Amino acid sequence: MTQNSTEIVVGGLVLAVAVGFLAYVAQVTGVQSSAGSYPLTASFRSLEGVSVGTDVRLAGVKIGSVNSVDLNTETFRADTVISVKDGIEIPDDSAITIASEGLLGGNFVEIVPGGSPFMFEPSSEIEDTQSAVSLVSLLLKFVSGSGE
Repeated sequence: MTQNSTEIVVGGLVLAVAVGFLAYVAQVTGVQSSAGSYPLTASFRSLEGVSVGTDVRLAGVKIGSVNSVDLNTETFRADTVISVKDGIEIPDDSAITIASEGLLGGNFVEIVPGGSPFMFEPSSEIEDTQSAVSLVSLLLKFVSGSGE
């Protein structure tokens, strides 16, 4: 009988550690539900290095993530939906850019706030976009000497 209760206790501990580990992984990787956030849309010429789940930052602080990326076959642009945490209001003249964490770092979406007293409503479109800059194309222009 003591062997059975020991196995039950050890099994419970293993299960608790597994649940704790999964919660930790979800927190570290930024997996979160869309509850407590609102969507904004933007259309980019190029989303190089950005995919679903990429961080959305304001002043270097993560305020959301990229929810979806679709190709608009009429405009040939990348239509993007991002989520922003509730309570963070973005001025309606703000810009959205694709930024890099460094020379070898990954890309993220950065919101550059404007000065308007009016804020974006949920599902509004951010029209001022700046696409990703390809480091390879910049290096090729530098090497070939066609830096006009």
